[in-house]
Amino acid sequence: MSSLFQDIRYGLRILLKSPGFTAVAVITLALGIGANTAIFSLIDQALLRHLPVKDPDGLVLLKSSGRYYGRSSSRGDDALSFSYPIYRDIRDRNSVFTGIIAAYFAQVGVQWHNQPELANAELVSGNYFDVLGVRPALGRLFVPSDDLAQNANPVVVLSFNYWQRRFALDPRILNQSISINGHPFTVIGVVQPGFHSVVVGDTPAIFTPMTMKPEVTPGWNDLEERRSQWLNIIGRLKPTITREQAQAAIDPLWHSIRADELKQMGHSSERFREEFLTSHLLLVDGSKGLSFHGSLSTPLLIITTMAGLVLLMACANVGSLLLVRMSGRLREMSVRYALGAKRRRVIRQLLVEGLLLGLAGGIAGLALAPQISALLMRIMWNRSAGELPFSPHPDLRIFVFNFIVALTVGLLFSLAPALQFWRPDVTPALKQQAAVIAGSPVRFRRISVAVQIGMSLLLLFGAGLFARTLRNLETLEVGFTTDHVVTFRVDPRLAGYAPEEIAALYQRVFENLKGLPGVRSATATNDPELANNNESENLTVAGYVPKEREDMNVERERVTAEYCSTLGIPLVAGREIGKEDVAGTQKVAVVNENFATHYFGKPQLAVGHYFGWGAGNIKIDTEIVGVVKEAKHTTLREEPRRTVFTPYLQDAHFHYAQPEAMTFYVRTWQSPQTAEASVRRAMQSLDSKLVLDRFRTMQEQIDDSLSAERSIALLASSFGLLAALMAAVGIYGVLAYTTAQRTREIGIRIALGATRSTVLRMVLTEVLWLAGIGIAVGLPASLLLTQTIRSQLFGISNNDPLTLGMVVLLVSALALASAALPARRASKVDPMVALRYE
Repeated sequence: MSSLFQDIRYGLRILLKSPGFTAVAVITLALGIGANTAIFSLIDQALLRHLPVKDPDGLVLLKSSGRYYGRSSSRGDDALSFSYPIYRDIRDRNSVFTGIIAAYFAQVGVQWHNQPELANAELVSGNYFDVLGVRPALGRLFVPSDDLAQNANPVVVLSFNYWQRRFALDPRILNQSISINGHPFTVIGVVQPGFHSVVVGDTPAIFTPMTMKPEVTPGWNDLEERRSQWLNIIGRLKPTITREQAQAAIDPLWHSIRADELKQMGHSSERFREEFLTSHLLLVDGSKGLSFHGSLSTPLLIITTMAGLVLLMACANVGSLLLVRMSGRLREMSVRYALGAKRRRVIRQLLVEGLLLGLAGGIAGLALAPQISALLMRIMWNRSAGELPFSPHPDLRIFVFNFIVALTVGLLFSLAPALQFWRPDVTPALKQQAAVIAGSPVRFRRISVAVQIGMSLLLLFGAGLFARTLRNLETLEVGFTTDHVVTFRVDPRLAGYAPEEIAALYQRVFENLKGLPGVRSATATNDPELANNNESENLTVAGYVPKEREDMNVERERVTAEYCSTLGIPLVAGREIGKEDVAGTQKVAVVNENFATHYFGKPQLAVGHYFGWGAGNIKIDTEIVGVVKEAKHTTLREEPRRTVFTPYLQDAHFHYAQPEAMTFYVRTWQSPQTAEASVRRAMQSLDSKLVLDRFRTMQEQIDDSLSAERSIALLASSFGLLAALMAAVGIYGVLAYTTAQRTREIGIRIALGATRSTVLRMVLTEVLWLAGIGIAVGLPASLLLTQTIRSQLFGISNNDPLTLGMVVLLVSALALASAALPARRASKVDPMVALRYE
């Protein structure tokens, strides 16, 4: 043990005697290790980590299979959504769970001291916190008695982050009343820090009992509607029951529940009955919670792969630097061997020095990781620091990961000098001949540089594909005019408006907006553009006979007057929806070209035809009065679907039953910033309780929809440039060293008549060979590995020749630029000085 401490002290002394080399090596490793630590922190929290609750391994997600009949309001997989009556049936009739909980995500308007804001909420069953084993940080949490009858217990629990952000950790908020959607709720407690939700990535500000749903989601109750699936269910297994045993026990209960439902449906076909009853209730591992953010897993894995390649390049780079440094210690090591030092002791000394470098790089990387993590989270989740779903600060798991990575890379790059001195030839060094490093280490260094060139080519090619994908999406023709348009969303129900008051409120909103200076027009829809949102319904077109199993669902947008002209969607035939299209008049619709061409052959032929919503024996009562050009709707990547625009004032569902939140579009002559300020003032003067959600320009809306693509392109470009920089440093190092070792040879060549241009060409030829080998290795690897990212590209193939050609030219130019200084020094060697030196 004492000898090991001696090696550590000696290693530290050696590294401190070469501060330049140590600083370069530590910085190189810090960048690679820090990036990998930050990305692992995100992956660990988003994909790998268990919920921060008591005994997460005992939790299971309930998931149905088979045919479903009814309405779904799920956020993701319909199979994970159930009705509230089904939840009660399973909760009250099962024999395998110690507890079973339900949860649903909603947005609410919260008002405190006359300051309204939109907040995320989670409707939960009364046993939610007890089953999960979550404790209060203040006050108490829900108990089953809080969740017995509709609207009986208007109580609320705050999340710790929301208590900190909105109420500054003030304990006096306990037992005070806050307004939620215009209704008073009493704050009874605050959740423990660290717990957010059973849905990974969600950060609800408040929790309310499930039976308060009529107040939390005004206009939509469905607590007694068996045919409406909307909530998620998680159960905790009894300690003595395995998941397999529970699955076997739950199947008969599920079959019984389905049979009861089938009786309530009345008449149905034999085929439907068979499919309905063959359904199963699956119990899925719930230790990591629910996840509706699966779209982030692919970008995170891509970024992880690129960060790993950068770390390998850092290892190769530091290994090369160590080889150059070892050439200066050749005599020292030879003397140690000559004096009887054991090979094991010498190799251990070299490994200790490498491990010290690795640990130093790991510590520096750990200091960088939180900043990188926070930046990644803000880019990928597009939220403020207080609303981020994960913590950028490292915990014990991240410390362990960082330590393992640091040790591993330290051992990896220490292998090169260790192998060099495994069987040394001590005679030349002891005779004080030229300190020429052995041929194999030089070859290793050249191979290392060639590999770095190949990996930098791969990373730059990937970065180029992602950058061009982003460019293609940013410049994509969306089908409507995006400049000088301000958009925002209003849900009057969150300010306490009754359903019958909302239509009049919207009319006042339009009057206020259209009266503002510089406003050209204003319109609204329940289905906003490019917001990753869609509303679809099936229909029956008069005179059209559907093909077998043809999908008759179309995109349905309920809009106000002048919607298409305000957004700048060109009219092809007929007219657009106008002010005259109100309740009590002939039902009308405007369709897009895709719809008109599919059902009528030509857009102009669609005008005057009729259709009806639904299938079977339904009323064909809606007249097509216009056709507009196709436009992107859900996302920029998706092709436009068959779309129908209907007047929201003619929609009986909206007008009489359940008013909807509307997204407004205001087209102005002014700059977006000026228009934004005037619109906010107008809405504030109309009603200060109204919360304006997603207030932005249309261009900002498009930019927000590209946040994932932008983050991938930014990180890929950063890693590509970092890899290119490391390759350039490697090229410079190998050429600087080899040309220095060939000083005598170059001096003789010049003395015998070689021109400086000949020497220059000789050095540059060597780098071109290295670059050529690296490109030859990197090209097929790039074409092969980019197959895995095809789904993330848009408007470009994974083997795009233009991008590949530009990257090859860039790498070649970088290699020549890195070789310029060593080549220039070699061409200026003075023969007399070189020969006298030897």
